Amino acid sequence: MSKVGIIMGSNSDLGVMEKAMGVLEELGVEYEATVVSAHRTPERLAEYAQSAVGNGFKVIIAGAGGAAHLPGMVASYTPLPVIGVPVKSSNSIDGWDSVLSILQMPAGVPVATVALDGGRNAGILAAQTLAVADSNLLNRIAKFKEDLKLKVLEAASIVENHKPK
Repeated sequence: MSKVGIIMGSNSDLGVMEKAMGVLEELGVEYEATVVSAHRTPERLAEYAQSAVGNGFKVIIAGAGGAAHLPGMVASYTPLPVIGVPVKSSNSIDGWDSVLSILQMPAGVPVATVALDGGRNAGILAAQTLAVADSNLLNRIAKFKEDLKLKVLEAASIVENHKPK
């Protein structure tokens, strides 16, 4: 089974990154999560990223706030796809610093970037990436998307049939 690596710069990012974990569990995708700081543990970052393939990972989700160098630095050390999750942290400039740090990668070192605090979408994107080579997972994602559609249609019906009081 393919595995997703989930890393975050600090355990304060866990609330956002739990959303990625939750949707991966919902879709039946194996993952491992840990804390790796680009600035406080650069050796740990390098070792994690360089050994990711050998450890069975196929995609890495990296969430970080503030300067948000974690996703880009991981992408520089691994051939695997990296999905960056900008996190609005306590030292953040309203989250923009994180968004721009992850979006503005140099040519040759791409990081797929989701919305600010977009852990859930990062999990879905990781699963979709794995589903390219896993038809069972692809079917689970198709059902997941169909369920989203049904929720919207149900909400539309409630609004369309609503009578003001």
